[in-house]
Amino acid sequence: MHAKFEAIGFTEHPLRQRLNNEFHARPPIPLAGPVLVSHLVFKHDGEAPPAEKAHLSQLCQASVCHFIENSETHLMLDTGSFRMRWELHTEFSSYTFFRPLAAGETLDPDATAFDAVMPEWLAAIPGNLIVATHVELRPASEVTPESVIAGLSPTGRQMVASQVADGAGWIFSDFMFDNGFSRFLVLDVSLTQRQAGRTVQRLVEIETYRMMALLGLPVAKDVGRWLSGAERQLADMMDRIGHARSPEDERAVLASLSSLAAEVEHSVARTTFRFGAARAYHGLVNQRIEELREVRISGLPTLSEFMQRRLLPAMNTCAAMARRQDDLSGRVARNSQLLRTRVDIELERQNQELLAQMNNRAKLQLRLQETVEGLSVVAITYYGSQLVQYLAKGGKYLLPGLSPEIATAASIPLIALLSMFGIRRMRRALAAEEHGH
Repeated sequence: MHAKFEAIGFTEHPLRQRLNNEFHARPPIPLAGPVLVSHLVFKHDGEAPPAEKAHLSQLCQASVCHFIENSETHLMLDTGSFRMRWELHTEFSSYTFFRPLAAGETLDPDATAFDAVMPEWLAAIPGNLIVATHVELRPASEVTPESVIAGLSPTGRQMVASQVADGAGWIFSDFMFDNGFSRFLVLDVSLTQRQAGRTVQRLVEIETYRMMALLGLPVAKDVGRWLSGAERQLADMMDRIGHARSPEDERAVLASLSSLAAEVEHSVARTTFRFGAARAYHGLVNQRIEELREVRISGLPTLSEFMQRRLLPAMNTCAAMARRQDDLSGRVARNSQLLRTRVDIELERQNQELLAQMNNRAKLQLRLQETVEGLSVVAITYYGSQLVQYLAKGGKYLLPGLSPEIATAASIPLIALLSMFGIRRMRRALAAEEHGH
């Protein structure tokens, strides 16, 4: 931390310096033509960045390297014969080589800016090559725009061209591969070195983001074929719901819907990142083209027009497939909820029938209980009268006029009434206790 900050006693956020350095990272390299720029992009396939950094260090073992920038995510070095910039991104790494050209130097079709690099080192770069492009920067005094336009064949490849930076430069490309590379020609009319560097950087970024955006198109086509079958399955399931006549049929359809929902969510999880990345890369392509400030050349399409015709339909396809997936997911969820509601209603009906049956059984048990209570009164009366009879037989010796038979007969109604009163009182007490809880 700065001494002034230390004196005050500020506690600096640990990421403050790193965030500010990231804000100023990767500035355009000032360029003065003629120069050849070769840009390579390798998509990561689970390769860890430390392995890539270790590979970069091997480049300086065979030659003396002067590091202009060096961080965890970007690197700039100069070997004398070429310059190289390396950048680490989320999905890919880019290697941009710069080689000065002599005035009027004619390039071989196979010439690259990394001819001085060991082929073994290039072949060992981690990842799969997704972008390879050349940008040739020439002064307009050396190669005039008129000569380039005059050399275009009306029956040849479609050339994309425009003036950029308010007419300070011209760019030409056909976005086709020649010897494995796409090619851009930039003619410097009155570009400053920084303008030339920004123009070249934007062109290689347009090519990079264009190819990365197009990675979503094969996924969209695969998803489109799968969606057609899934939508037919959903329609068939809806027909089965309409023809379901029993809970077993509804449960079978619900199981099929749950299986389809799992497949849809798996597809959404598998493609969400790819479609989101395609949308983001497409936005970057449009942004970089807008920053070029193109001016149309009569008879030739601009980069913006070319991307509108060629790239936008692919991006619209990705967006349409993403929407179809989301729509199918919502429809499956809604239909599953509808079917679950039907199943729940049927279960509630069955539960009501079961409760009614239980209620009938409870009433029957109550009647049986009342019958048993009546029998209990008879039993209690019988045993009570027997006790009275035994007492009367024993008491006749004390009371000679007492007849055991008459005493027993007289006690029977009294015992029966007392038994009934006691049982009913006990029932009322139990019912009150139950309602009280």
